[in-house]
Amino acid sequence: MARVQASDELVPRPIFEMPANAEVRDKQNSDNCSQDSGVKLKKRINLIDGVAIIVGVIVGAGIFVSPKGVLKYSGSIGQSIVVWILCGVLSMLGALCYAELGTMIPKSGGDYAYIGAAFGPLAAFLYLCVALLILVPTGNAITALTFAQYLLQPFWPSCDAPIEAVQLLAAMITCLLTVINCYNVKWVTRVTDIFTGTKVFALLVIVAAGAWYLFSGRAGHWDSPMDGTLTAPGFIALAFYNGLFSYSGWNYLNFVTEELRDPYKNLPKAICISMPVVTIIYVVTNVAYFSVLTADEILASDAVAVTFGDKMLGFMSWLIPFFVACSTFGSLNGAIFASSRLFFVGARNGHLPAAISLINISCLTPIPSLIFLCILTLILLFIKDVYSLINYVSYVEALFTLLSVSGLLWLRYKQPKIERPIRVNLALPIIFLITCIFLVVSSVFQSPIAVGVGTGIILSGIPVYLMTIYRPVGWLTKLSIYLNQCCSKFFICMPNQEKFD
Repeated sequence: MARVQASDELVPRPIFEMPANAEVRDKQNSDNCSQDSGVKLKKRINLIDGVAIIVGVIVGAGIFVSPKGVLKYSGSIGQSIVVWILCGVLSMLGALCYAELGTMIPKSGGDYAYIGAAFGPLAAFLYLCVALLILVPTGNAITALTFAQYLLQPFWPSCDAPIEAVQLLAAMITCLLTVINCYNVKWVTRVTDIFTGTKVFALLVIVAAGAWYLFSGRAGHWDSPMDGTLTAPGFIALAFYNGLFSYSGWNYLNFVTEELRDPYKNLPKAICISMPVVTIIYVVTNVAYFSVLTADEILASDAVAVTFGDKMLGFMSWLIPFFVACSTFGSLNGAIFASSRLFFVGARNGHLPAAISLINISCLTPIPSLIFLCILTLILLFIKDVYSLINYVSYVEALFTLLSVSGLLWLRYKQPKIERPIRVNLALPIIFLITCIFLVVSSVFQSPIAVGVGTGIILSGIPVYLMTIYRPVGWLTKLSIYLNQCCSKFFICMPNQEKFD
């Protein structure tokens, strides 16, 4: 049976196409690469690394902060727990749908590859533009700033740390992790494994403290758990948005499918292991929060975990900011690793300058793509209102996730004979699709300005597509060729030599 030819369907590549004479083979520097394999991304991620990437990216700062937002729009601790459980189930459904897409279209790039295979190059290009401008660098910048704020908090216990110090530390950690990602994939996976263990341990400390408090006979907060429940659809949607923010990242392993060993087995296994683990940890962590803190205390706190630590851990309360910093450090590391592959694949398919698709011949990592992502993140770090971009992220992300799952259903209809190593029950993508539609439509009524701006950013990619892909401008083509030649020499890189079926 044939597979979807994702990389073929994502062309044309006129403006950013690498010219034939630019593909110079440097034989003296290719000793690190076997002649039969060529210069390409190597399959270095095993099952444990895959689980660590998913858990590591998902468990960032969200679970330490988001319980406030979920409670605010749920109205009661009982409904908050229900929302956390349903968000985990919904994320699991989405991840299983992506497992089918990832094994049917075994290309890195995640949503970009799936949207392109189902709906063509324009839709894929629009997703790439939004990821380039909003989704990826904004998420990475905010994660880096959160790391810096929590790490510096003990030095400024009675006030906020100076914004300049926060920005500089965030920039330093972004550059450090970029260097690690450039140098060695094994280093990346080791950092991910270590810090995933650290953040899980931190949540277990919170759970243990909450369990001790609860079983010591102080369960008064659970006498009427559903009091004050809000049932309006708009509030329910906002509660889900806050909960899903903490689960975001479940699709990041799909960004690096080409580097995953035996993806047909390890991709679904990693999903089936990591998602229930994250859901259980999240739910019991929230039970611990609600057992110790009153609803008013949670709503008044900007960092629920820190308030919890101040009340339960005494002189050891400094551990919570430290653990949050470790959590965001590991999350940022995984996000940089996975999201850089998105831009690498986009450039390989001709939708970004060809220089971004180059691979270093010694490290076999996409160094130009990583540096490109680092520069975008650093720019956003020093924008004063970077947090305002969060308002647009949830809507845009939900919209393109909806489009990806719609692509799964469309490919089932359009190409029913394509080989599908994993084939989920049809009810799962339909349920997930209906939920995404509900969240997107609710956003229109609850945050019309954010939706309007997000939609405008998406549509602004159409004229860019026409100028660079459909009918390219000559000087841009020359600029792309020059940039490619400079990056090839400066970073000692070559184009990807992997042949796709």
